[in-house]
Amino acid sequence: MSYTYLEDIAIADIAFRATGETLEEVFLAAADATVNVMVEDLTTIRDRERLPVELEHEALDLLLFNYLNEFVYYKDAKGLLLRSGPVRLGRRDDRFTLQAELYGERLDPARHPLRGDIKAVTLHRFDLHQSGDQWEATVVLDI
Repeated sequence: MSYTYLEDIAIADIAFRATGETLEEVFLAAADATVNVMVEDLTTIRDRERLPVELEHEALDLLLFNYLNEFVYYKDAKGLLLRSGPVRLGRRDDRFTLQAELYGERLDPARHPLRGDIKAVTLHRFDLHQSGDQWEATVVLDI
């Protein structure tokens, strides 16, 4: 699982491509890439608070979209920098489901050197697909 920032996708925004051998891995890589746009060093985020997240959507790509927006929401609304524990994906009837536990702590600029302020995850060029034996997500963040 990994992620790479893309210079040629969006001029005023930040774009990245996350990859993983499984859907769960690409979701985790995309979460790390999103949070890493906010804070320089992910390892500075300590495990002080835990929040369960349960999401569902009929479209798998929009489930990822909603999941990534959780990190932006908690940063803006609650002042929390969060990372994701293991992601469990499933299906219930005609909907995809996600269960994860987010962990982190209150944003402290003295401990968390900040990089950028994400306003939102956008649908511009948003994509989630399987390519051979790997999953790939392309995401553009509005900063």
